[in-house]
Amino acid sequence: MIQHGVGLRLIQALVGGDIVIRSRLKAQRLAFLFLMGCFFFNYPLLSVFNQGVDFFGLPSLYVWLMASWLALIVQMAWVVERGD
Repeated sequence: MIQHGVGLRLIQALVGGDIVIRSRLKAQRLAFLFLMGCFFFNYPLLSVFNQGVDFFGLPSLYVWLMASWLALIVQMAWVVERGD
């Protein structure tokens, strides 16, 4: 007999397909972030920031690259570490 606890919840989740749906949603979110990264680091958007404008003494292209890279890392960590 299965005791109430983690084992019973795991079986209920597997039977209900909840884990499959969650993993599929996580995969879709990560795929979307990958596509956003491809968009962020390709020609049309990079050319907008390659103008010669400085932010706090740094070229805008460098600021864009570092800020968008950091944003992607934070969003990926949020998606992967999310508990629901």
